Amino acid sequence: MLTYIFEYLDKLNVPGAGMFQYISFRSALAVITSLLISLIYGKRIINLLRKYQIGDEARDLGLEGENLKVGTPTMGGLIILASILIPTLLFGDLGNVYVILMLITTVWLGFVGFLDDYIKVFKKDKRGLAGKFKLIGQISLGVIVGLTLYLNEDVVIREKIFSDTQSAEEIIESNDVKTTRNYTIVESKSTKTTIPFFKNNEFDYAYLIAFLGEKSQKYAWIVFILAVIFIIAAVSNGANMTDGLDGLATGVSAINGATLGVLAYVSGNLIYADYLNILYIPYTGELVIFVSAFIGATIGFLWYNSYPAQVFMGDTGSLAIGGIIAVFAIIIRKELLIPILCGIFFAENVSVMLQVSYFKYTRKKYGEGRRIFLMSPLHHHYQKKGHTEPKIVTRFWIVAIILAVVTVVTLKIR
Repeated sequence: MLTYIFEYLDKLNVPGAGMFQYISFRSALAVITSLLISLIYGKRIINLLRKYQIGDEARDLGLEGENLKVGTPTMGGLIILASILIPTLLFGDLGNVYVILMLITTVWLGFVGFLDDYIKVFKKDKRGLAGKFKLIGQISLGVIVGLTLYLNEDVVIREKIFSDTQSAEEIIESNDVKTTRNYTIVESKSTKTTIPFFKNNEFDYAYLIAFLGEKSQKYAWIVFILAVIFIIAAVSNGANMTDGLDGLATGVSAINGATLGVLAYVSGNLIYADYLNILYIPYTGELVIFVSAFIGATIGFLWYNSYPAQVFMGDTGSLAIGGIIAVFAIIIRKELLIPILCGIFFAENVSVMLQVSYFKYTRKKYGEGRRIFLMSPLHHHYQKKGHTEPKIVTRFWIVAIILAVVTVVTLKIR
């Protein structure tokens, strides 16, 4: 919003107005603003939640210290949402299709999570929003994101088309194509994405339906959209499951967000993308503004959510931050790095799936259900083993940092 004002002021040669042209400057403003909103207004929101008795209900999981959490305000995800949306609206380019998609994702899944929390708190139904309705919300968002990324004319990638016959000194330039040395840089629509260990770090969704022959490229968009839906559902649910200890999901999300910010910056910079040999995606640099607000929001919320928590984010926050991470990774074509980057979310998801599947299998085979973990999701397993909550959270953060470093390093692995 402010970018348009300062663009006008810059044309009038107003001193300092040109600073708004720089992503780094606007990113710094976004971080500062989101931190201030989450820290200052976050406290007021917590007091309001406490005033209207919007608190966590008693749980009977047999875990140490769970009774101390009873009555702690929930639905604190509203703090995160406000701290993301306001700075982005102020400092982001609202004409950028990627920024628009991220705003839609934040509001969409934030609303789905809000409905879930509302039913739990005000309707006194511990089950919350029915799983099928959550899934419908995630699928709908996946279709919107997938179709936009495939059909919108502003969504393109620039890739190298190599030619052995081209002269090393030949340079040809036009509006859409620049030829230099032994390859041509072409701007095009594509269902390609980034993946480590593959040739040129690239993978095309068309490969999954290669049995169709020449038609594989024609129908690749369908596979792409299905992949988008699956990733959004998996990561948002993974974040939701991870939000079981004070500061766990918040801290891990901040680490993941910072990593995605770095990846967005290099993907939107021609020089760095060429050096790392990854897909160059024009206009994604603007996403650094959004992710800066996201980082500030999660860190600011962590001030109140760290042990012992003064507020819980609830599904309002957890579904939204999971969806934000998923869609952000999809936009910058790094979604196949999610199992590494979001390894904590992945492990929490898998632990529940394994636990439930094994329990049903053994109950059918032996007449009684058996467990792989003492309790799932995974963080509760360590609680049952006697580890304190702060120690579990800190160690999960450390693992998340290691996974973030590995994610970045894989870009140079061929």
